[in-house]
Amino acid sequence: MALRHIDYDDNQHRNYAKGRPLHGAARALWIAAFEAHAPERRPLRVLDLGCGAGRFTPPLADAFGEAIGVEPSDRMRATAERENPHARVRYLPGSAEAIPLEDGSIDLVLMMLSWHHVRDQAAAAREIARALQPDGRLLVRSVFSDRMPVIDWHRFFPRAGAIERAMFPTTDQVEAAFRPVGLKPVALERHRELIADSWAETAARLKLRPISTFEHMQEAEILAGQAALEAHAAAETTPAPLYIDADLMVLTRS
Repeated sequence: MALRHIDYDDNQHRNYAKGRPLHGAARALWIAAFEAHAPERRPLRVLDLGCGAGRFTPPLADAFGEAIGVEPSDRMRATAERENPHARVRYLPGSAEAIPLEDGSIDLVLMMLSWHHVRDQAAAAREIARALQPDGRLLVRSVFSDRMPVIDWHRFFPRAGAIERAMFPTTDQVEAAFRPVGLKPVALERHRELIADSWAETAARLKLRPISTFEHMQEAEILAGQAALEAHAAAETTPAPLYIDADLMVLTRS
């Protein structure tokens, strides 16, 4: 399945922050995972590459010392500046293929669900390797199509799984992209991430269509799926939390 490139300035910026707030438990989970693989010295300079609305950028600054959010979408970056300001955070225009930072100036790079949006992955790999310190780490939080987790809300949108398998890379593809620049995987972990406290919360968020998967669906199937999801949520008598099995790949220099 061939998918078109999604420009977040067109539509996704509108409801991203409202539709994808970072759950406190998820924030704690990921920061602990990042700390486990970061260089031991402190403070660190962290690059949140493809930072979007800045959900993780201030927590990275709190944990490590300084964080720089680089985001190609002007409207997403404006949302980050408005919704997630922080004294030790800067938001800069740029992209994975053109990082606006000096050689060897970054200790830790995070790509939080952004690698699959990169159009020239070879160029991006070279830029990331250039910006990293010699002992730096690259953290790629992604869905990997060869390790697709069960995602509960997909049951209401029958094509969502196929779309995401076409959207996301395999682990081998990510490894192959970074091999020529001397970065190799040293860990591949699966974490149990809390994404919502109830089906009602999930339905309210997905009604805003804050996930790029919806950009590849027809309007009729979105409306039908949302109606089925809302009916399921309305029948929920005891709120049940929703989780996802989420992968993190850690790369460093060989």
